[in-house]
This record gives sequence, structure tokens and C-alpha cells, in this order.
Amino acid sequence: METLPIAPIGRILSNAGAPRATKNAKIELSKELTELGNEIAAEAVKIAKHSGRKTVKASDIELVVKLKF
Repeated sequence: METLPIAPIGRILSNAGAPRATKNAKIELSKELTELGNEIAAEAVKIAKHSGRKTVKASDIELVVKLKF
């Protein structure tokens, strides 16, 4: 499974206030965010299909996130 690139993950950690993070921390966060993103995407696809659409809209993603969190 492909994961998110490490450099942007480092920026996310930095923006969250981490002055430094190990490569393993970045890799682990990348894996977790990829898994979470895949789950959100799969649910958004179900919503689009249920609505009779092939196209996933931003509102589908927003709905999944709202319901999940």
C-alpha cells in the first residue's frame, strides 16, 4: 500500500508544534493518515453511489468526517 509522502507529514508535525520528529514517527503518521484517508474515501464512495452518482463530492467527504468524528 502506498502511503503519503514523508516531507508533507513532517510539515504537519511541525505545524502541530513538534520542533523535531524522527523518521519513524513521520512514517508511522503517514501510514495512519493513509489508512484513515482510505476509510473516509470508501465511505464517501458509498454515499455517492447511494445518491445515484459516480462522482464523489466534497460534501460526501465532509459528511463522512462529520459522522465519524
